[in-house]
Amino acid sequence: MFRKFFASLASLAIFAAISINSTAFARPQGDHESSANHSARVQAKLNLAILIQDDLVSHVGNELNVTRDFIRNLPDGSRVMVAYITSGTLQVRQPFTTNLEEAARSLRVPVASESATSYNPYVEVVEALRRFDNQNGNPNALLLVSDGLDISQGLDATAAGNTVDLLRAIKEAKKRNVAVYTFYAPSVGLTSFNHTASFYGQTSLSRLAEETGGRAFFQGMTDFVTFNAYFERFSRVLNDRTSTAY
Repeated sequence: MFRKFFASLASLAIFAAISINSTAFARPQGDHESSANHSARVQAKLNLAILIQDDLVSHVGNELNVTRDFIRNLPDGSRVMVAYITSGTLQVRQPFTTNLEEAARSLRVPVASESATSYNPYVEVVEALRRFDNQNGNPNALLLVSDGLDISQGLDATAAGNTVDLLRAIKEAKKRNVAVYTFYAPSVGLTSFNHTASFYGQTSLSRLAEETGGRAFFQGMTDFVTFNAYFERFSRVLNDRTSTAY
């Protein structure tokens, strides 16, 4: 009984720490700015892969315009890849290109159905990381829009932030010098209603970002308000790291 009680206290402490960190990285905006033009712009060119989990809740589709504007506002010479994690596969909509308009247009509304569930986004993260090269000398970054939940081995508390494929993704990112940034959004499955599942997913996203030199962005345990705050903070972090030889 006492063991369960102390385990619960430990979980609550971790939950509180994640909630505090999330407010530092992204803040809700009541006026819902319409485009990334109102956010800080990225100052230095980079190689950026954007991965979107296809079974995320439907209102992720409402964020396509701000995502497109973010891509369009990247500096000339940046290279962008757009891909979706769907049904256990990586669907590349746009291979790496310097045509930012083309990359922006390749975005589509997520399927938002359990039929697109991958059960584990990190296998596809590894596949995407292997598409990076260092031929142009730009810094590398990967933006993962996901609920972060790996249930390939079941919903196991001991596996939160410590699954085999998450560790593989971290190792691959370090090998290829790619900083991974994560935007949390719930899927239409477990993370849309189960706080424990959301906690496990955010724990994994946080570890992936922290150990690869990126950042994790989320607004509480259940959902998000808008990606505007995420992209504003993401841009500022990229600029800070560029100015310090990131």
